[in-house]
Amino acid sequence: MIYLDNSSTTRQYDEVTQLMYDVAMNTFGNPSSLHALGYEASNVLKEARERTARCFPAGGEIFFNSGGTEGDNTALVSACRKMKRRGKRIITTAVEHPAILEVCKQLVQDGYIVEKLPVDSTACICTDDLRSALTEDTVIVSVMSVNNEVGTIEPVLACNDIVRAFNEQHGTGILFHTDAVQAFSKLDLRGLPCDMISVSGHKFHGPKGVGALYVKRGTNIGPFVNGGGQESGMRSGTENLPGVAGLGLACEMSCAGLEDKMRRMAEVNDYLRNGLLSELPDVLMNGPEEQGLTYADAGKRCPGVLNLSFLGTRGEVLLHTIEQDGIYVSTGSACHSHKTGDSYVLTAMGRTHKEIEGAIRFSFNEFQTVQDMDFVIDKVTQAVRRFRKLGSFR
Repeated sequence: MIYLDNSSTTRQYDEVTQLMYDVAMNTFGNPSSLHALGYEASNVLKEARERTARCFPAGGEIFFNSGGTEGDNTALVSACRKMKRRGKRIITTAVEHPAILEVCKQLVQDGYIVEKLPVDSTACICTDDLRSALTEDTVIVSVMSVNNEVGTIEPVLACNDIVRAFNEQHGTGILFHTDAVQAFSKLDLRGLPCDMISVSGHKFHGPKGVGALYVKRGTNIGPFVNGGGQESGMRSGTENLPGVAGLGLACEMSCAGLEDKMRRMAEVNDYLRNGLLSELPDVLMNGPEEQGLTYADAGKRCPGVLNLSFLGTRGEVLLHTIEQDGIYVSTGSACHSHKTGDSYVLTAMGRTHKEIEGAIRFSFNEFQTVQDMDFVIDKVTQAVRRFRKLGSFR
């Protein structure tokens, strides 16, 4: 099996699975209980928080939650609730994950104004558009770190600087959030000066259904889930202790030796891309051609993603064909896979229906090799040639 759908979800590290089992079996107390079992559980929770925090910027707090969707919802809804007397304007991008775009739709119904920044043909926003969009009644700006469909590294550092400069000039308190679900374990987040950062465990070999929201100290937002006051009152509800423990370990493991891992992943990514382009004509690259390894590489492509349109084919048919050879890919975001219509990300990039129809997303993990890609190149090439012949392509 060659699993190339890691942007959808990843296989847990074996060490994470074992830790979660051990915690569920032996440290089953409630972290809020005052007895010895509760104390042991609270220590597990503390260690997981410390492990997670070491992968984020200093000077912030980690709040555990159910994943990236809840983190994104918390950032936007809590900020808007807290700052509703100051303004009702939200700025985001046209290619955000549905966890941002759908909550924005809900906030519009509550009277908020949402401006979506357009993107160029590589899915990258223009920072001048953000400068033009900022107004004194803006409450939050949310720009994703890495696009989940085509891998574009957005200019998050520059956007954050623009918001900070606007705040200083106008005396506003606009917050800046980034959805780093696709960036975590691919780019180093520790130097990212955002107010809020959301991540999801199952994207970096951790458990599903658990994630974290980083909040810079002093950031003024309220709770999203109310109740017994867990997570310092920010997210009530008894913590998913096995999941949180697994998340902390996955953070630690995935971020260890990060630069070397990403260079190897970039090599595998380029090998697959170059191999397919050399074997097949009429293949369109979706997203930037050049790869980047840091947040400073805005406008380049994160090594975790490669999106190609095989003209004259249908991506869904191609997906199921190579699945028979044990190769697993996707046609785009897993959160959009059961909806009809073209990818809104590729549409925003200016791709036509026919170009979008033949799109396949390959997404990588740290364990794959160039030798694996030889098999993928062979099977994808055979499938594409067969479909084009059947369809009398060109």
